Formats: sequence, C-alpha cells, structure tokens
Amino acid sequence: MPRRCARRSDLPFPVRIIFAGTPPFAAAALDALAEAGHDIALVLTQPDRPAGRGMKLTPSAVKQAALARGLPVSQPPSLKSPEAQDELRAADADVMVVAAYGLILPQAVLDLPRFGCLNIHASLLPRWRGAAPIQRAILAGDAETGITIMQMDAGLDTGAMLSKTVVPIRDSDTAASLHDVLAMAGAEAIVAALANYSTLVPVAQDDAQATYAAKLGKDEARLDWRQPADALARAVRAYNPVPGAWTLLDGAPLKIWAAQTAAGTGEPGIVLRADAEQLLVACGDDALALQELQPAGSKRMRAAAFLAGRPLPPGTRLGH
Repeated sequence: MPRRCARRSDLPFPVRIIFAGTPPFAAAALDALAEAGHDIALVLTQPDRPAGRGMKLTPSAVKQAALARGLPVSQPPSLKSPEAQDELRAADADVMVVAAYGLILPQAVLDLPRFGCLNIHASLLPRWRGAAPIQRAILAGDAETGITIMQMDAGLDTGAMLSKTVVPIRDSDTAASLHDVLAMAGAEAIVAALANYSTLVPVAQDDAQATYAAKLGKDEARLDWRQPADALARAVRAYNPVPGAWTLLDGAPLKIWAAQTAAGTGEPGIVLRADAEQLLVACGDDALALQELQPAGSKRMRAAAFLAGRPLPPGTRLGH
C-alpha cells in the first residue's frame, strides 16, 4: 500500500502564486486560478517560438492568457541561473503551480515557495509519468485517465499525490478532444486543491506501478500495417493532432486523421476496398477503414473526396 505523508497546514486566501506553464492545457489552469481570486505574482512560460508558415515568433498560450489579464510574465531560458532564481524569490510566493512548463525545476527553486510547488499532471499517477501522458494512455487502450495534483520533488513526476480526478477515455477520443477535457479537469482540480489544502493527505507514489510516457516522435507515428486494426485505430486517435499518424502511398507521405476498425482480411497494407462507401486496408488482424486523409501538400479531406481525385484499385499497397 502507498505510504501516507504528513498533513500540510492551511494556505492563506488569496494564495500568492507563481504560475509556470506553456501550452493551452496550462492556460486553462491559469485562467481558473485568476478567476478564483488568487494573487498571481508572476507567470513563467517558455520563450516565444517560431510558428506558422511565416515562422513568426509566437507567444505561448500561457503568455497570451497572462498578458490578457495584465499579469507579469517572465520567460527565462533556464531556472538554474542566479538571476532567474532571484526573480522567483522576489515574487515571495506561497505556492508555485506548474503545468506542462517544459523546464526542469532545480531543488533551489522547489524550495523557494513557502508551501512548495504543486504540479497538475494529466494522468493518474504513477501511471504515465513523463511528457506525453494523454497520447500514451490512448495508445495503450486505457479505459480511463485523469488529473493528479502532486507535490513536486526533484524526480520526474514522482512527488506525493494530493488528489486525483478520474476521466474516462471514450472510444471516439483523440488526443485533442481528451486534452480539452483534461485541461478543464486540471483547472478545476488545482482550484479545489488550494481551497481544501489543509484537508488533503499527501500519498507517496508506488514506484513499482509506474509507467513512462515518452515524448512523441514523428517516426513512431508511421503506421505499421502488421499491427492489429484496433491498435492502429488507437494510434490514429492518439497522434491527432500531433504528430499525425501517417503511411506512404507510392513513396509519398499520407496522413490519416480518422479511421475505425472493420471486418476484412488480407496481406497487411493492401487496399481491400476503395469506393464511395469505404476505403478499407488490411492489417495484421482485421482491417482499418480510413475516413479522413491528407496527402502531402494538400488539405485534410474525407476518404470519398480523396478517392475522387486519386482512385486506389484494390490491391494497392500502402506503406511503401
């Protein structure tokens, strides 16, 4: 059984917070904390990155949310420098709340807030520690995931757990749709955790039950038609929107944005049927009905529209 850690004392209200986060998942939590009346003393986020066709420097979702509320923003490239740590010390925070920030917090930073650092993690820890818990849960066929509010320590998502919120994974969920549900759940969970801090009993994680959610790579999103159709359908959902599941058609990449399992047998990667009703590809077990595709240099389209411009006779091989 997981061991229980010591109970913590009451937080003041409003809580004086340093918030650290970068993507939309984190921005939802920042908005919720501000709406709850807490004092956001400083917002940390990643430096602006090039984005879009013009590769224009673009602020993170958290920076945009902070500026819209008139909150002070800092974008240090690292938290290891004395200058960055002096800035955090000057914020005089009760708590630091971290959500998908993207930088390692050294022990000196973890020790700065009076009540420590809390992390909003998008899984039911200790399952799926790491960078891509949403996608890994879908890939694995998990029936549920959730939000864990955790006291941060020097390890990778290893700190004591304060609360868990369970979120079911629907058969139709993509990483994008599950992300949005978890972002809202995380926002609600961190507000509740601060409101009920004195009643929460930190519980140490059972390391023996831990799994690791490795960062996603484009190469792994290439579909291996030798796998069962249900595993490939999960991959299509897990890699939507990033990096996008893909295969090859006549040597050119073809992204697959929506697909579902279907009955069918044949050599893996071979088109079994391609007409206005269905684009069916044989897998290692059963078949995959491709529903939305995107050829290189083109837009996303339904299978029927794709086939209208690019007929695929049965027997065509995908993956080469």
